[in-house]
Amino acid sequence: MGRKALIAMSGGVDSSVAAFLSKQAGYECIGVTMKLFQNEDVGGNRARTCCSLDDVEDARSVARRLGIPYYVFNFSGDFKSQVIGRFIAAYESGATPNPCIDCNRYLKFDRLFQRARELGCEAIVTGHYARTEMQDGRYVLKKALDRSKDQSYVLYSLTQEQLAHVHFPLGELSKSEVRSIAETQGFCNAEKPDSQDICFVPDGDYAAFLERYTGKPYPSGDVLDLSGQVIGQHRGAVRYTIGQRKGLGLALNEPVYVCCKDMAANTVTVGPEQALFSRELWADDMNWISIDQLSKSMRVYAKIRYQQTEQPATAYPDERGKIRLLFDMPQRAVTAGQAVVLYDGDTVVGGGVIC
Repeated sequence: MGRKALIAMSGGVDSSVAAFLSKQAGYECIGVTMKLFQNEDVGGNRARTCCSLDDVEDARSVARRLGIPYYVFNFSGDFKSQVIGRFIAAYESGATPNPCIDCNRYLKFDRLFQRARELGCEAIVTGHYARTEMQDGRYVLKKALDRSKDQSYVLYSLTQEQLAHVHFPLGELSKSEVRSIAETQGFCNAEKPDSQDICFVPDGDYAAFLERYTGKPYPSGDVLDLSGQVIGQHRGAVRYTIGQRKGLGLALNEPVYVCCKDMAANTVTVGPEQALFSRELWADDMNWISIDQLSKSMRVYAKIRYQQTEQPATAYPDERGKIRLLFDMPQRAVTAGQAVVLYDGDTVVGGGVIC
């Protein structure tokens, strides 16, 4: 048999085709789905999320068709502490988290890596659209060739050790090519839609999830204008995100947007759209990929949210390990808790958390 590879199978078409391509490449494959939480932990219907019982059956069906062993690993304890716990703490501190990045960082590329080593697997394979290469003695993470599906942004936390073992077979394929392969192989999920929701908040109502999960209410408070005057009441500061316009419940003569939140004072401040723009941000918890450290200022292209086109900026090191990022042009709604990822062309330089 060939080298052993652990395939992270979500039940979707991408990871299924990644498993097929890995077997075709000569790997001895083991399919694995991570069980991340119990239905009763989060409530609601989980159809269209990435972790439902149907997804497990789809992954099992594909593994059976490929003739590879398949297991479900229960990582619900780690998920509760490393993803849901961080999600709640971020919202309660006024930040807007990205739990999918935390899931990649702490579950898929940490706990699953540990399990892969225990099983004697030298490779971890996922269905992410990204590429890896070796350049000048370092592993680098690069954008997928299909720019519309590129997922390098959510993978910025990968370490050199992880990049040495992770494989992304879909990095040079388009989504239509992936579906075509799945159809040709007779996979049950060839036409399955991509999951859109955060798996443990399937209805998108984050505040309701927080109240249900923590068992505590998030009290109403004052809405302020930029001068500090009270102009209304909010329904709990955790319900509002920077840049939000809809659902504010304010009857004003002009549109206003959430500009900032003060969780200690339980206030939400709103203002005109131009108040959302800023040229500068600070980021912490940096992970560097194409360089060892940022020792001097560096020209980069940066994106502050998944769907954004990266923007030209200069990154400056800080002795505390943070970076200061100065954009050439003001950016809209820079939001604490979100990831900022730095690029040099199609190569990820590194990334961190906006603070």
